Amino acid sequence: MSLQCPSCGKDGFKTDTAVACHMSQPCSGCNSWLDELIRLKSHLPPQAEDDPMESDVRHPYKAESDIDFGSADNGGWGSPVGGGWDEASGTPTKDINEETHREVTDYFPGAAETYGMGYTFLSTFNTDENSVYRKTNLYYPFSCKQDWELASWLLRSGLSMGKIDTFLSLEMIKGLPLSFRSAKDGPCWMLQVITTSHSMKSPIILYWHDPLECISAILNHPLFHDQLDFTPHKVYSTAQRLCCVYTEWIMGDDAWNMQSALPRGATLLRTILSLDKTNISVLTGDRVAHPLLVGLANIRMNTRLKSSSNSFVLTALLPVPKFLHKNKHMRGVLANRLIHQCLNIVLQPLKAATLHGVMLSDPQFGDSVRHEPRTASTTLAQLSVVCTRADPSDLQAYFCESQKFRLNGVSDPFWRDWVITDPSRFFTPETFHVLHKQFWDHDAKWLIFAVGELEMDYRFSVLPHVTSFQRFAEGISKLKQVTGRCQHDIQCSIIAVSADTAPRGVLVAVRALMDFHYLIQSPSINDNDLARISAALNEFHANKHAIIDAGVNCGKGNRVIDNWYIPKLELMQSVVPSIRNFGVMAQWSADVTEHTHITEIKDPARSSNNNNYNPQIYEKLGVKVLADAAGSCVDDEGAGDDEDADNIDLDDNIPVKFLSTIQHDHSRPVTNHFAIAWVLQHKPVGSVPLPLRFFVIGCTTFHLAYNPSIRHITIDDAALKFGLPDLRPVLSDFLCREASFGCDYIYAIGGPRRAGPNAALPFEEVQLWFKPRLQDMEFHNVRNIRPAQTLNCAPPSEPWTCGHYDSIIINTEAERSWPTHQQKNHWHVWPVTALYGLQTPNTMVKGHAVAQLRLIFRPLGKTGTQWAWWDQFLTYVHRFDIIGVHKPTMQMHVLKRARQSNGACMGDVVPISQLRAPINLVPRFGASMDNRLTAYNSIEHASELWLNRFWDKSSYFPLSM
Repeated sequence: MSLQCPSCGKDGFKTDTAVACHMSQPCSGCNSWLDELIRLKSHLPPQAEDDPMESDVRHPYKAESDIDFGSADNGGWGSPVGGGWDEASGTPTKDINEETHREVTDYFPGAAETYGMGYTFLSTFNTDENSVYRKTNLYYPFSCKQDWELASWLLRSGLSMGKIDTFLSLEMIKGLPLSFRSAKDGPCWMLQVITTSHSMKSPIILYWHDPLECISAILNHPLFHDQLDFTPHKVYSTAQRLCCVYTEWIMGDDAWNMQSALPRGATLLRTILSLDKTNISVLTGDRVAHPLLVGLANIRMNTRLKSSSNSFVLTALLPVPKFLHKNKHMRGVLANRLIHQCLNIVLQPLKAATLHGVMLSDPQFGDSVRHEPRTASTTLAQLSVVCTRADPSDLQAYFCESQKFRLNGVSDPFWRDWVITDPSRFFTPETFHVLHKQFWDHDAKWLIFAVGELEMDYRFSVLPHVTSFQRFAEGISKLKQVTGRCQHDIQCSIIAVSADTAPRGVLVAVRALMDFHYLIQSPSINDNDLARISAALNEFHANKHAIIDAGVNCGKGNRVIDNWYIPKLELMQSVVPSIRNFGVMAQWSADVTEHTHITEIKDPARSSNNNNYNPQIYEKLGVKVLADAAGSCVDDEGAGDDEDADNIDLDDNIPVKFLSTIQHDHSRPVTNHFAIAWVLQHKPVGSVPLPLRFFVIGCTTFHLAYNPSIRHITIDDAALKFGLPDLRPVLSDFLCREASFGCDYIYAIGGPRRAGPNAALPFEEVQLWFKPRLQDMEFHNVRNIRPAQTLNCAPPSEPWTCGHYDSIIINTEAERSWPTHQQKNHWHVWPVTALYGLQTPNTMVKGHAVAQLRLIFRPLGKTGTQWAWWDQFLTYVHRFDIIGVHKPTMQMHVLKRARQSNGACMGDVVPISQLRAPINLVPRFGASMDNRLTAYNSIEHASELWLNRFWDKSSYFPLSM
């Protein structure tokens, strides 16, 4: 029987492999079949008869085209702990019995009332005097589709304004019926010349747009129509309302208190203002822009923090002046005053709206003591005192008097007449500058000085390479231009790397501060979590004296500093109150606004003539607004008018919104392997190559390449190639256990060997894979899928002379699931202190073990024999045992390879369905390192290893709670 390609229909293929090879050819046009199928399915409504929860639940390897998405019995995909399936998002739900333990929400009464029908973007678009043409022209305000396509292409071509004008002035182009003849056609922005009594190199020009119109545009954005919260509310973890949960700003105390001060029915909108300088020129030119971005905290965090959502709008370009004052500090005072003067002009509409209200349409129709907050009333009172002592026009005298109150010399702050606005509230802590920059500027430097630069560099250089993590082959002490990603990767390992060398007190202080950093980055925090955050910060302050005693708190020139005048440390005292008032810190991340600088400032500037940037940026953005608006209208109105949409011949029904296979909230698009596995499982037998390489177990999915790394190899040759002398007897014991307990049995790692070295097996050849991919979900929200992680399981080769093997968490008890456990019909996160007891040294997390992945293979049956395992995938692993918990210094577990009585490593064969999550191990280097260690052999030769809980937030929380 010949097989057919499911994409192009070509037939005549003899095997599944031939079909797969045809579809994988880049020139065949069929290599994108699966992605296209998923995108098409994502636009179809769900159909009840294809409910995944009502389908038969079978073993993932028993029948053709079957992938077990779980059951209440095995903790599989359908229900991580016995729950159900959410078709709307394609994610597992919690147990139905959890209803008695669900969260309770109290909403503010009488808030966010509506007052009749408002205006949406399209209704406003249609009120234009020329909107009559839009009835027949889908691309209005452009004359036709070709007109819009040319404008859109010119906008994205990278051409400068001058070159676009030159292009449009060509005689041939003039003969085209275009609706525009200049690159500058577009909406106008306001500009204002700012006068100053001090000498300048050039005039000061402020370019700005009404921020109220920007906020209105955000509210009317179709993307946010179901992502806005207008009513303050409080969420409690139980019906008794004893423990409050904090995530979004609208759930914080500040939103509730501010709503109380407003009239009944008023809607509270929290404006986010981002102001930060950004370099336009590269290496030379000294060109700097100072953009002011505006956003709304009412947009839900998961949407607002996606760089692709365009949730921040450019509302002003502040001038970057060059004053001619001879005193550098006074030039800084003048620059600060100018910023406040410009902000006062730009934000005047928002101040008026706060005072009187405005009708808008939504789219849906140092030390351990926290010092007194610097409130608006306090600051204004201090400014009054300063003004009585010195004239603001006398810069030097006014600045000296301001410094006595720790003020910066600005006499008229922009927020002074903005009601219910207070700097002690609107300056919220932010992760990049408060945490990551603080870590690199202080924490990392303390440990580098404590360990020694050469020793620290060597330790980092021999850390084994982990896919998707940066490797520091030359160490970290001499790094230049350290990026946020680089700081993140250093944080993941520096505590374990510094162990046993840095003074104990220094290590405790920095480790406590690291705990503080990780805990406050959680996307959901309750009162119990706040207590742990405060305890971590208190532990740092209780031990920070060791940092000064050791002489590692150094400044420029390695000069020892004997004080704690570090503003970022003082700001940490405000984190817990900020979370209570405004929600979690994660929602105030600067990553999105930094990305907006690229799209709104740098990209338009690169298309300019490198002279007089600001007006050209605004002109470029004006054209972009028109082109994008017309394009979005085409998308919105054309989506429902596709005559061929109903004629698409698709065999399966996918739950609506489930197959969002590309997520853009990461620096790179994230492919949803759960969705791909779902599609493949429900294709008819014969329409996709078998056996499937995508399969899901619990909240984890695995992907193996269709073509194995080694297609055919005998058991004995594989054992020799990978250095596994007991592979044949271990396989024989595994088959015996499966015959006794069944295919659903969860296997432990280890035990006595009963089979001999020459044991007979029903197969002699296997297929091998070196690089499987594993994808799981976020610890706090199983609806968010994390990027897939590549695992390594490669035999010895250059330069990995000992092989390249990653470590992983393996499930060893059927009633346990990672990282949660069902107990008494509700979810419970097991605390590490209760699970890692020294009384049970051979167990890791209860019901789980840490092991090294040594082999991934699929048995190949003998030709002509009935073979029930043709779709079975197995792994051979080496187990690690816990030998102690290093407390309170490290609060990490020390591991050692499990050994048999003859000294050989304790290995065993387990199904790939028992693998749960990747884990990171760091060699325990001791007080002094062995200079024979390299990045390619350090794990294999280390006698002891640290279980690194700081490697990843998804492993930190289950290993730390």
